[in-house]
Amino acid sequence: MSEEKESLNFIEHIIEEDLKNGMDSKDLRFRFPPEPNGYLHIGHTKAIGISFGLGEKYNAPVNLRFDDTNPAKEEQEYVDAIKHDIKWLGYTWENELYSSDYFQQLYDWAVKLIKEGKAYVDSQSSEAMAEQKGTPTQPGVEGPYRNRSIEENLDLFERMKNGEFEEGTHVLRAKIDMQHPNMLMRDPLMYRILKKSHHRTGNTWCIYPMYDWTHGESDYIEQITHSLCSLEFKPHRELYDWFLDQVVDAHKLRPKQREFARLNLSYTIMSKRKLLKLVEDGVVNGWDDPRMPTISGLRRRGYTPSAIRKFVETVGVAKRDNVIDVALLEFCIREDLNKTAPRVMAVLDPIKLIITNYPEGKEEFLEAENNQEDESAGFRKVPFSRELYIEKDDFKENASSKYFRLTLGKEVRLKNAYIIKGEKVVKDDQGNIVAVHCTYDPDSLSGSGTEASLRKVKGTLHWVSVKHAIKAEVREYDRLFLDEAPDSHADKDFMEFINPESLKVIDAYVEPSLKGAKIGERFQFQRIGYFNVDHDSTDQQLVFNKTVGLRDSWEKQKPVEQNVQNQQKKSSQQPQRPAIEVIKQLGKKYTNLPPEKQLKTKTQIEQLAQQVSYDELAPLFGTSTKKTGTRIAAMISLRVLLAQGLDKNSAIDIFVQQALEDKDALLVAEAKAIL
Repeated sequence: MSEEKESLNFIEHIIEEDLKNGMDSKDLRFRFPPEPNGYLHIGHTKAIGISFGLGEKYNAPVNLRFDDTNPAKEEQEYVDAIKHDIKWLGYTWENELYSSDYFQQLYDWAVKLIKEGKAYVDSQSSEAMAEQKGTPTQPGVEGPYRNRSIEENLDLFERMKNGEFEEGTHVLRAKIDMQHPNMLMRDPLMYRILKKSHHRTGNTWCIYPMYDWTHGESDYIEQITHSLCSLEFKPHRELYDWFLDQVVDAHKLRPKQREFARLNLSYTIMSKRKLLKLVEDGVVNGWDDPRMPTISGLRRRGYTPSAIRKFVETVGVAKRDNVIDVALLEFCIREDLNKTAPRVMAVLDPIKLIITNYPEGKEEFLEAENNQEDESAGFRKVPFSRELYIEKDDFKENASSKYFRLTLGKEVRLKNAYIIKGEKVVKDDQGNIVAVHCTYDPDSLSGSGTEASLRKVKGTLHWVSVKHAIKAEVREYDRLFLDEAPDSHADKDFMEFINPESLKVIDAYVEPSLKGAKIGERFQFQRIGYFNVDHDSTDQQLVFNKTVGLRDSWEKQKPVEQNVQNQQKKSSQQPQRPAIEVIKQLGKKYTNLPPEKQLKTKTQIEQLAQQVSYDELAPLFGTSTKKTGTRIAAMISLRVLLAQGLDKNSAIDIFVQQALEDKDALLVAEAKAIL
């Protein structure tokens, strides 16, 4: 088998086999068939990506067909939102179609089945029908109306259509086999009475076809070659084929249903019914709330189409259901925004920094690089003055030797500016620090080329000039659920796992270059994370949404009690291995791991790096070029230390430069993340 053949997923193998067996590639046709009863969510992106991806691969048309057979739950609002989301993701459909376009044809085929003795009107209650249907291990029994005459069934069905009966009084059922081992084949429903206005057909119909009856026949009408759906529909395939058997013309193409694993995401729910409950109960602020897994919510949060498509591509097409760690989705948006988002400075939890030897009234505009990942991004001017805001967490009055940020008596660098030294603190009556006094070295300006500017210190802080700062509202979003599988507990409601800290609204200060930021623009707040401008933002009040932090902060929050006990047991039996040794061990296998395991390993390395000193890490800079995995692990660890305030030195610069010149894409990517 060729390498190209091996790279195909199982659906592509099916298509290739069909083409090999005589199917004309010009006949290939796919579809994406959402029901317009809610907004699309991240789970749908897999089905969208598969169908539209196949269309792109085989240069085949892809229909967007709305399976709109339930007017009680469907609305035009959802139709419009679905179309907008698919376009935003970058896909184009051939035809916009609706199952409601086929209501008359479906009705005519149903009449045909009645005339052939293959369908009948049942007048029992839903409870009685359910009881007669049996169980997976017990066969069903025939109901009292199963053997109605063809004439009576035709009369009742027409009167159902004409609106003579109330909801729940009659249904149309296929007449198959009440003892069939597949319960879906035990005389399934084809039509029910629903006296509700349809968003497209109005009050023309008061009987509506069931999904199983509609879906395959709609595929046949549109001459879809491969009807692709998620695994929960696999038991429906037999019924899909039975319904097609009743109407297919031997001279026309017959659709083929095939199933793939749906996309399940940790810390997330995918049920549109449950998502609707979150909206209706006010847990979130609408379908596009940035905490929602909807496409519109992800878009508002700052996600990009390319990041979502990369995520779907990385997950791949599988035959078995599994749960994907949401950290992979967050990893994809980090990787994307790292390349494109301009760097700016913002302070979310401010404390005032006063440079006592900086001239009062003086201000200067310092040059700052917009994005080191993009040479064309250029530079901007950032105002600097005597009084600045820095993050409270960037100062400690009393700190250990591993604290690389500002403390009394030690030096740090202000990003793009000067080296400063902590001198004293000012406290209020309650003993809280309200200001930090420091001095600066006027010869140490970054990029000035002076001997003082080249001096290496162990920390670099971001800041905003008090005089020039713009006040902004920052909405710091976190995961909506505290449990990895919130709707998997039989004895608990998914609402019990709502994260009460999923939204924090912060009054922050941002640099003045953001004054003209437009809705939807994305930025990296240096040393904090990625943020975008929310549509609530105005000229008078900037509003930013947190898209994702610079690194995963959740992995370290998931200590399982058993794991803790195991670790304690291990530590009592043998000495605990130094973190740097574990990092080296993880690095050895890094390049041989699949993408998902690489992500988890990377997270482990990031956590371990927080326990490593620069002196422990530096020897790894000289690792042989053949040991790429170890060098990658060292680069990941180095990025953590730099984020904690470690300042760069010549050894770091050489290590990073050598990595940038390497042939391994993973190593180059990690090195670029440090620049």
